[in-house]
Amino acid sequence: MTLAKVYVAIPLQEAGLKLLRGKVDFGVWEKGGTPPRDELLRNLRDAEGLLSGIPVTVDAELFDAAPKLRVVSNYAVGYDTIDVPEATSRGICVTNTPDVLTPATADLTFALILASARRIIEANAFLRSGDWKAWEPELLVGREVAGSTIGIVGMGNIGQAVAKRARGFDMKVLYFSHSRQSEAESALDAKQVTLDDLLRESDFVSLHCPLTNATRGLIGERELRLMKKTAILINSARGPIVDEKALYTACSEGWIWGAGLDVFTKEPVPLDEPLLKLPNVTTLPHIGSASRTARDAMAVRAAENLLAVLQGKRPRDLVNRDVLTLPPLSSTL
Repeated sequence: MTLAKVYVAIPLQEAGLKLLRGKVDFGVWEKGGTPPRDELLRNLRDAEGLLSGIPVTVDAELFDAAPKLRVVSNYAVGYDTIDVPEATSRGICVTNTPDVLTPATADLTFALILASARRIIEANAFLRSGDWKAWEPELLVGREVAGSTIGIVGMGNIGQAVAKRARGFDMKVLYFSHSRQSEAESALDAKQVTLDDLLRESDFVSLHCPLTNATRGLIGERELRLMKKTAILINSARGPIVDEKALYTACSEGWIWGAGLDVFTKEPVPLDEPLLKLPNVTTLPHIGSASRTARDAMAVRAAENLLAVLQGKRPRDLVNRDVLTLPPLSSTL
């Protein structure tokens, strides 16, 4: 029996690959990063399924090169690099991997909060450079986390998980969301406020909204000037939610106390990025979901979603629900 062809455009974990073996005829990009565009398109000529990740741009050009494509299974929650309306118009299912990475991303967010507030990266470099000569009362003094106020922008699963951790630090929880989260308010003692009020009142502003046309550039000069001079901005969502030029000015001129960033507008980040040169900006290479448990679970969920579509079933995590009727069961599976 001829198996459906699938291309895995990321070096996927074995936890996901073992689910595909014997069920589909698949190739895998194993060199790290993402395949060159021409190689990606070449491997999709006869493919019915694509399993990809954040760095892979999935657009009309790709769909034109893959006339048999039926499903794009995204190894991530965010799918801003996929042209979902275009996929829908062509009857192609798009899936993602929600929920399984929530604890890992919330943990990483809180690591950024603590590292930024207590100047952990700066202190580590100070010690290793040999500059530590004596204990001093004002040496690397930071901000207090316990008992402070956190403002969460986007109160979805990850935002609520961050709020839960914040309560463990006896933090006051404010949130901004277009819809009220009554259960979260009750369980986490959280209060819904406007974005402007959240920015004015919070000691830590943590971003957990998806990247959309409405949220692109959500935090710019105006918003940063509303924040306290002692406040810290945390972004573990998507880079373009923040105007990075405005953030550089805010951190370098003292509009705010600092920032903790796991994501950037351009990734990988160029070494000449000005934000990397600021001691009050803690930076990480987009590792929010990088725990063993989360990454293996993402691989499994991505593989399961892909196989479900190819088997004529509704996938668990269908993004474009406007694709109401899935393609018929492939005779090659």
